[in-house]
Amino acid sequence: MDKDFKRSIILDNYQNPDRKMVSGEDHIKINTRNVSCIDNLDIYLKVRDNIIEDVTFEGEACVISISSTNILVNLLIGKTKEEGINIIDNYLRMINEEDYDREVLKELIVFEDTSKQPSRIKCATLSANGIKKFLEEDKNHS
Repeated sequence: MDKDFKRSIILDNYQNPDRKMVSGEDHIKINTRNVSCIDNLDIYLKVRDNIIEDVTFEGEACVISISSTNILVNLLIGKTKEEGINIIDNYLRMINEEDYDREVLKELIVFEDTSKQPSRIKCATLSANGIKKFLEEDKNHS
């Protein structure tokens, strides 16, 4: 995937995020905030019978944070908690330049060069870390 195509996917998910909305009371709200910048997103997650039924988000954040969140949450819908954790683990390994499964990541692969800009790593992983923490804790209580 060439650099211009990656950039167009990132910009499209920033300018037209289809999952950016507040969800109902049947969703769990997770706040992800980066104290060193404007990134402050609330993630709304609905899990039933071990399946991630719905995920949306709302808030203010940079291009990388919003686009990575939008792509990630679209990928998580319909997955089991374990599949979701696996996707996020592979994504975080990719960002940290460790071995990962490209096939699992789909469009998230557009962030594969994020490690070349260390100041953007937190932007690209903020929502992933928040969602992963919830899924792991929820898994331990199910």
